[in-house]
Amino acid sequence: MRTVSAETGTEKAGRAEGAGGAGGAGESGQAGEAAGAPRRPSRRFPLITRDTARPEGGGRAAPGDAPAPARQWPLLCVLIGTAAGLLVTLGHFRAGLLTVGLSVFAGAVLRWAVPSVGMLAVRSRFTDVVTYGVLGTAIVLLALMAQPAPVLEIPFLEDVVHFTIR
Repeated sequence: MRTVSAETGTEKAGRAEGAGGAGGAGESGQAGEAAGAPRRPSRRFPLITRDTARPEGGGRAAPGDAPAPARQWPLLCVLIGTAAGLLVTLGHFRAGLLTVGLSVFAGAVLRWAVPSVGMLAVRSRFTDVVTYGVLGTAIVLLALMAQPAPVLEIPFLEDVVHFTIR
């Protein structure tokens, strides 16, 4: 903000609106600080959150000039594998569910190994890998234990089920 002195006709610079309007870098709120001095960042959380942080690895998986589907190829691989597994489920449920589980597990491997996976990154890398890995493993194990004629039998599982139902 500039003011003109009535006696001399010269301009004086007060608190500059361009540098610090609406809580910017030039507005310090301290009386003794020089107008052009850099502002020391506060260690407090801001009262108003202006934006959310992108998860680690949440950037584009391909250059910006690539078409939109190519920039999200990790997510598309998981979605295509899951859709294929659901289609296979119509004919052979066990094979289809194995495909779905392995696709989700492949998402965990992609999230762990590829630095930028686009929208496959939801939270932190650790949380995504654990979540995708546990869900993929659970789907595969449940598909292998499904009746009739389960491929995988867990001996104590039948006792646990009978104990909880009785």
